Amino acid sequence: MTNILLVTSSPRGPQSLSTRFARDIAESLNARSAGTIVKRDLGAAPLPHITAAYIDGRIAPPATRTPEQIEAVNLAQSLVDEVQAAEVIVIGSGMINFGPSTQLKAWFDYITWPGVTFRYDATGLMGLLPAKKVYLVTATGGVFSEGKNVPFDFQTTYLAHLLGFIGLTDIEVVRVEGTLVSPDAAKAAIASTEAQIRAALERAA
Repeated sequence: MTNILLVTSSPRGPQSLSTRFARDIAESLNARSAGTIVKRDLGAAPLPHITAAYIDGRIAPPATRTPEQIEAVNLAQSLVDEVQAAEVIVIGSGMINFGPSTQLKAWFDYITWPGVTFRYDATGLMGLLPAKKVYLVTATGGVFSEGKNVPFDFQTTYLAHLLGFIGLTDIEVVRVEGTLVSPDAAKAAIASTEAQIRAALERAA
């Protein structure tokens, strides 16, 4: 029985390929283990962006927190709890202006929490989340895995860095790319993504 956290973030709703394929991975894994899927749809229910209430509240002694700080810190704690409880995390991210959406960035802003999900000591940075598998589904209209656009893929590299920063280094990237190049390219992109998912699931078996 496996606990899976499914985080989707596209504002495109059911038209989103990152959401579609992230959901496919989560449901396929869940069918094998008869576990549970906790769904966090950041496109349908965006998180509020962080404010001073969170920045100050997370370092303030609990007894001194204002009502606004309590609300912000409690939200962050609920998101961290979801991550900590999951054995597998599946994230869907569609590229917006060469990076992840602001909806997904806000989620990371809450869960990247000093002293809770990472810390620094005399030896340097230490991610504090326990090891677990992460499937990162990235969708792009152009091709960014090779060719002239590789330096501009600030989505995949940034998200992988953030995950590793908090201790999640076992990351499998599944790309759906080139979907806006042409109709034929879109069909090929979908077929390629389906093949990547099949291979990923075989490795997980």
